Amino acid sequence: MCYTLGMKEKSVFTRIIDGDIPSHKIYEDSRVIAILTVEPMFPGHVLVIPKMQIDHIWDLPENEYRYLWQTAKEIANHMRKVLPASRIGAAVEGFGVPHAHIHLVPINHGNDLKSPDRTADDAELAAMAEKLRF
Repeated sequence: MCYTLGMKEKSVFTRIIDGDIPSHKIYEDSRVIAILTVEPMFPGHVLVIPKMQIDHIWDLPENEYRYLWQTAKEIANHMRKVLPASRIGAAVEGFGVPHAHIHLVPINHGNDLKSPDRTADDAELAAMAEKLRF
Protein backbone atom coordinates (compact mmCIF):
# COMPACT_ATOMS: atom_id res chain seq x y z
CA MET A 1 0.00 0.00 0.00
CA CYS A 2 1.28 3.41 -0.92
CA TYR A 3 0.96 6.50 1.21
CA THR A 4 1.08 10.14 0.19
CA LEU A 5 2.87 13.11 1.68
CA GLY A 6 0.94 16.33 1.26
CA MET A 7 -0.89 15.16 -1.87
CA LYS A 8 -4.63 14.68 -2.01
CA GLU A 9 -5.01 12.68 -5.23
CA LYS A 10 -3.39 9.35 -5.98
CA SER A 11 -0.81 9.52 -8.76
CA VAL A 12 -0.88 6.95 -11.54
CA PHE A 13 2.09 5.29 -9.79
CA THR A 14 0.20 5.09 -6.50
CA ARG A 15 -2.71 3.52 -8.35
CA ILE A 16 -0.27 0.96 -9.84
CA ILE A 17 1.24 0.29 -6.40
CA ASP A 18 -2.25 -0.17 -4.93
CA GLY A 19 -3.16 -2.62 -7.72
CA ASP A 20 -5.78 -0.36 -9.31
CA ILE A 21 -3.86 -0.27 -12.62
CA PRO A 22 -1.97 -3.25 -14.07
CA SER A 23 1.77 -3.02 -14.70
CA HIS A 24 4.74 -5.12 -15.66
CA LYS A 25 6.49 -5.29 -12.32
CA ILE A 26 10.08 -6.48 -12.18
CA TYR A 27 10.77 -5.81 -8.48
CA GLU A 28 8.85 -4.94 -5.33
CA ASP A 29 9.50 -4.72 -1.63
CA SER A 30 7.82 -2.85 1.20
CA ARG A 31 9.27 0.55 0.17
CA VAL A 32 9.92 0.48 -3.59
CA ILE A 33 8.42 -0.89 -6.80
CA ALA A 34 10.12 -1.17 -10.20
CA ILE A 35 8.06 -1.44 -13.37
CA LEU A 36 8.57 -1.28 -17.10
CA THR A 37 7.34 1.97 -18.59
CA VAL A 38 4.74 1.80 -21.34
CA GLU A 39 6.70 4.55 -23.16
CA PRO A 40 10.23 3.10 -23.18
CA MET A 41 13.17 4.93 -24.65
CA PHE A 42 14.58 1.45 -25.33
CA PRO A 43 13.35 -2.05 -24.48
CA GLY A 44 13.95 -2.68 -20.78
CA HIS A 45 13.39 0.93 -19.66
CA VAL A 46 12.53 0.63 -15.95
CA LEU A 47 10.97 3.09 -13.51
CA VAL A 48 12.05 2.73 -9.87
CA ILE A 49 9.35 4.28 -7.71
CA PRO A 50 9.16 4.82 -3.95
CA LYS A 51 5.90 3.68 -2.43
CA MET A 52 5.77 7.01 -0.62
CA GLN A 53 4.00 9.37 -2.99
CA ILE A 54 5.83 12.66 -3.05
CA ASP A 55 6.20 14.92 -6.08
CA HIS A 56 9.88 15.91 -5.96
CA ILE A 57 12.58 13.30 -5.41
CA TRP A 58 14.58 15.87 -3.43
CA ASP A 59 11.73 16.13 -0.90
CA LEU A 60 11.85 12.45 0.07
CA PRO A 61 12.92 11.86 3.68
CA GLU A 62 16.63 11.04 3.71
CA ASN A 63 16.20 7.35 4.54
CA GLU A 64 13.66 6.89 1.70
CA TYR A 65 15.87 8.81 -0.75
CA ARG A 66 18.91 6.68 0.05
CA TYR A 67 16.88 3.47 -0.10
CA LEU A 68 15.45 4.43 -3.50
CA TRP A 69 18.93 4.97 -4.97
CA GLN A 70 20.32 1.83 -3.31
CA THR A 71 17.49 -0.19 -4.85
CA ALA A 72 17.98 1.50 -8.23
CA LYS A 73 21.64 0.47 -8.11
CA GLU A 74 20.71 -3.17 -7.42
CA ILE A 75 18.19 -3.17 -10.26
CA ALA A 76 20.63 -1.49 -12.67
CA ASN A 77 23.30 -4.09 -11.85
CA HIS A 78 20.76 -6.84 -12.51
CA MET A 79 19.84 -5.18 -15.82
CA ARG A 80 23.53 -5.12 -16.80
CA LYS A 81 23.64 -8.90 -16.40
CA VAL A 82 20.57 -9.72 -18.50
CA LEU A 83 20.42 -7.01 -21.19
CA PRO A 84 22.84 -6.48 -24.10
CA ALA A 85 23.30 -2.72 -23.48
CA SER A 86 26.78 -1.36 -22.78
CA ARG A 87 25.45 0.96 -20.04
CA ILE A 88 22.39 1.49 -17.87
CA GLY A 89 21.64 5.19 -17.85
CA ALA A 90 19.81 6.88 -14.98
CA ALA A 91 17.63 9.95 -15.18
CA VAL A 92 15.41 11.96 -12.87
CA GLU A 93 13.38 14.61 -14.64
CA GLY A 94 10.14 14.73 -12.69
CA PHE A 95 7.71 16.01 -15.31
CA GLY A 96 5.52 13.11 -16.42
CA VAL A 97 3.99 12.02 -13.12
CA PRO A 98 3.89 14.00 -9.84
CA HIS A 99 5.45 11.10 -7.93
CA ALA A 100 9.21 10.79 -7.47
CA HIS A 101 10.88 8.12 -9.62
CA ILE A 102 14.14 7.15 -11.30
CA HIS A 103 14.41 6.08 -14.93
CA LEU A 104 16.87 3.23 -15.62
CA VAL A 105 17.48 2.99 -19.36
CA PRO A 106 19.60 0.46 -21.26
CA ILE A 107 21.85 2.53 -23.56
CA ASN A 108 24.76 2.04 -25.93
CA HIS A 109 25.69 5.66 -26.76
CA GLY A 110 25.86 8.95 -24.90
CA ASN A 111 22.92 10.43 -26.81
CA ASP A 112 20.66 7.42 -26.19
CA LEU A 113 18.86 9.16 -23.32
CA LYS A 114 17.21 11.54 -25.78
CA SER A 115 13.55 10.59 -25.94
CA PRO A 116 12.54 8.65 -29.08
CA ASP A 117 8.90 8.56 -30.10
CA ARG A 118 7.90 4.96 -29.42
CA THR A 119 5.50 2.91 -27.39
CA ALA A 120 5.61 -0.75 -26.40
CA ASP A 121 2.75 -3.21 -26.68
CA ASP A 122 1.66 -5.48 -23.87
CA ALA A 123 3.35 -8.60 -25.30
CA GLU A 124 6.69 -6.80 -25.60
CA LEU A 125 6.38 -5.51 -22.03
CA ALA A 126 5.38 -8.95 -20.71
CA ALA A 127 8.38 -10.64 -22.36
CA MET A 128 10.79 -8.01 -21.04
CA ALA A 129 9.26 -8.16 -17.53
CA GLU A 130 9.81 -11.92 -17.49
CA LYS A 131 13.43 -11.41 -18.53
CA LEU A 132 14.11 -8.77 -15.88
CA ARG A 133 12.00 -10.00 -12.95
CA PHE A 134 13.92 -11.11 -9.85
